[in-house]
Amino acid sequence: MLRTLFWRFALPVLVTLSVGAWIAVPYVERMLTEWFRTDVEMRAKVVMNTMGETLPTLLDRSELPRLRRFLSKVTEDERLLAVLACRPDGQTLYQTDRTPPQVSCATGTAASEPASRVLRTPQGTVHVARYDLQAADGQPAVVLLVHDMSFIDRRYTKARDYLIAFGVMSAVVLALLSVFAAWLLLRRWGTLLVRDIRSRRFLDDAEGHSSAPILSQVRQVLRDLEHDQRLEIDYRENWTPNALAHVVRQSLDSPQMIVVSNREPYIHNRGPDGKPVVQVPASGMVTALEPIIRACSGVWVAHGSGSADRDVVDLHDRVSVPPSDPAYTLRRVWLDEEEENGFYFGFSNEGLWPLCHLAYVRPSFREGDWRQYQAVNRKFADVVLKEARTDHPVVFVQDYHFALLPAMVRQRIPGATVVLFWHIPWPNAETFGVCPWKEELLTGMLRADILGFHTRYHCQNFLETVDRYVECQIDREHMTVTIQGHVCRVAPYPISIEWPPRWLEGLPSAEDCARAVRQRYALGDEVRIGVGVERWDFTKGIVERFLAVEQLLEQDPSWRGRVTLLQVAAPTRSKLPAYRQLRQETEETAARINAAYGTDRWKPIVLIGEHQEPTQVFELYRAADFCLVNSLHDGMNLVAKEFVAARDDHDGVLILSTFAGASRELIEALLVNPYDLSETAAAIRQALRMDRDERRERMRLMRRTVKENNVYRWAGRMLMDAARVRQRQQLRMRTEAKAKSRRDMAA
Repeated sequence: MLRTLFWRFALPVLVTLSVGAWIAVPYVERMLTEWFRTDVEMRAKVVMNTMGETLPTLLDRSELPRLRRFLSKVTEDERLLAVLACRPDGQTLYQTDRTPPQVSCATGTAASEPASRVLRTPQGTVHVARYDLQAADGQPAVVLLVHDMSFIDRRYTKARDYLIAFGVMSAVVLALLSVFAAWLLLRRWGTLLVRDIRSRRFLDDAEGHSSAPILSQVRQVLRDLEHDQRLEIDYRENWTPNALAHVVRQSLDSPQMIVVSNREPYIHNRGPDGKPVVQVPASGMVTALEPIIRACSGVWVAHGSGSADRDVVDLHDRVSVPPSDPAYTLRRVWLDEEEENGFYFGFSNEGLWPLCHLAYVRPSFREGDWRQYQAVNRKFADVVLKEARTDHPVVFVQDYHFALLPAMVRQRIPGATVVLFWHIPWPNAETFGVCPWKEELLTGMLRADILGFHTRYHCQNFLETVDRYVECQIDREHMTVTIQGHVCRVAPYPISIEWPPRWLEGLPSAEDCARAVRQRYALGDEVRIGVGVERWDFTKGIVERFLAVEQLLEQDPSWRGRVTLLQVAAPTRSKLPAYRQLRQETEETAARINAAYGTDRWKPIVLIGEHQEPTQVFELYRAADFCLVNSLHDGMNLVAKEFVAARDDHDGVLILSTFAGASRELIEALLVNPYDLSETAAAIRQALRMDRDERRERMRLMRRTVKENNVYRWAGRMLMDAARVRQRQQLRMRTEAKAKSRRDMAA
């Protein structure tokens, strides 16, 4: 009976389904081939869109090294075999190493060639996509993207095997079902249940085997989702340059990034031989921002203040930096002496700087300085407009020099996303009311989409100031200000440094650094080393620092001859009387203390009153037994975080002012009131006597904090908030456009 059922029911089903499967194979093959080719073409478009903003600036003979590095990174994708940059006449600008001999600029740029084609080469099948673009110098260019299509053969073979297996197993299942149904019709007795169970077990085995490819694909999809989720968590918890670039691509849809600041990240000054020498300025803002712009490959607009800055720029006042490994463009803006005196030295540093810092230096506001401040802000806004290659760039404005810039950029580029970060403290409303042009400054700042400060306390001070002097709507729960229909989000973003700092590369161990520093400054092995690194500014408490060292030596004579403070004081704003007076007072105080307590072989204070390169500063950090940061008032003070990052030996003690923003995060430091000299002296004594285990535990906790809250997280949080603002604005614009369209139709 079973044999009869098989021949009458199962065999016809098997034959029919098998023949159908074999007939369907060519159609499936054609469909899969077209599908995979479309997938390759879409990938080529994505790759070209990704390179679209950077590649035109590199299609020049002088940019060949950057072009080579850029295309080498692009072709790290195993499916992207090669990239060729050509002129329309067939001239090759550059082609990557794995370019097949059958593909060249001479043949690929011909007018008769299609935009997309498939070639057979001895190495396998390749897909060539052609794109026309215009280089930054205005010359036309052609880019050929060569994708390896050998994966299509592998995918097709696997898909065909899956299809055949699925057809055969489906036929088996259907045949067995037919036999089983016939068996039920012919046999109606008690053994039906047992045979039914056995048949179902057999069916389950067969069904599980037949669906194995499908289940494998489902498992693969789940694994991919899990991998993406892990990446997302990693981006949120372990911020890196790649994580920041991911945020820019995914959240902001890869916009052009333009950073605007007064201070430039690299300065070219003439050396003794008259040739340009590159210097990295002593600036916490530059230290924080430079890794970000490198990660995003954008444009940095800054005042060109170096004596050789004009010698190295191109016709458009641009220069590629860093010099050793160019990663972004520095666009320099030139200011004449009158503009610099009024904008920088006058309104910014004799007015706003002392106004925002509670260091008891009277601010000065003059009408002429205000006019220059306005004019220079307009000049920078014009440069941003020229550098913007899209209608919706992200403009990252820095600090108190450009309070008017957000409104000016908004007027010139309405679709721009503007982020303003205020690197210095914000005073209370009554103090800021001293400024004669407070309303103009506040309304200019509020045209930004995101306005960031270091601490929530500064944010609250700003909102109180806006509430008093500007007509607007303030939502304190969501920390937003609405003015003339524009919404500005005010939020704290504690600034930080890159992790790990690139300046540590190549530096020897902490012990070797200590030996080198001792030899350089003639310090004996018995001398404990303290370090202070600041710009010569009245907010940094340098004089108070010296007086605390003096009080330590006076109260505890046992430390005489056994501790030396190495104080780096980088010159800054030397044109201003307050800074010249500070330098004179600092030098006189150091000389007096050294004369009172020093000997022929030892000085309690070594004043290094000149610029130090970052590698030199990090060498001092690694050699020091303690670092003293006693700012009288500071936004963040990145010296504290740099010292912690430099100590990969988990040694050293940080003494930190409670009036520095870093004290909110680095709570394991020895926190002091810088105005209390006795407390600071006691902290130095505690640092010198602290045992190794306690030093290690404190430093370990602080290093974890700096690592987790690095500069990429600082920038990423702001940019993600800006992306949310941007998406809400786009949604509102679409909604308003639809409502207007409906009204027009109704009319």
